[in-house]
Amino acid sequence: MYKRFIPLATSLLLGLTSLTVQGADDDFALPIKVDAKTQFVDGKNKISLFRDDVLIIQGSLKITADEVEVIASEGEGREIFVARGTPASYSQTLEDGNPVFARANEIRYEVSARTISLSGNAELQQDTSMVKGDVITYDMTTEQLLATSNENGEESSGRVTTVFTPQAIRDITQDTEQDKSDNESEDNN
Repeated sequence: MYKRFIPLATSLLLGLTSLTVQGADDDFALPIKVDAKTQFVDGKNKISLFRDDVLIIQGSLKITADEVEVIASEGEGREIFVARGTPASYSQTLEDGNPVFARANEIRYEVSARTISLSGNAELQQDTSMVKGDVITYDMTTEQLLATSNENGEESSGRVTTVFTPQAIRDITQDTEQDKSDNESEDNN
């Protein structure tokens, strides 16, 4: 069974304000493009299956996966995209210009609910914070995040982990990366 991430939930949610996954409203108003090497469509059941190097794009929202199942039985604008991979990945640029990244064995994007659900080795990171667990669900409308862990899972410790990286460490890391890039440029000249 899944263990709810309740301890310190209020302070964690306040601390995770930098983990906002809400994309620009413009993203959600744009069409969703799915690109893959192969596609199978079951028109009767309104299910499509895309395989091999699948890429979903909706504005700045991008999902990459080995395969994606699109369930459109509820009608236009209510599609559910289930991306699977080793891992599948998600990225989006937020309204404030900050990027968010996530990866998991399965990513479920519910268009009308504006939710992203990550399951299986789930990890979500934005700015200086990162959350890891077996399942992470983020509601983009209410800005609420729920991370759970399977306490009986073989790969899991039965815990959810959140890492907050202080800005000072982030600044040092960026300066070091910039110095390396500058040195490489000088070496090539």
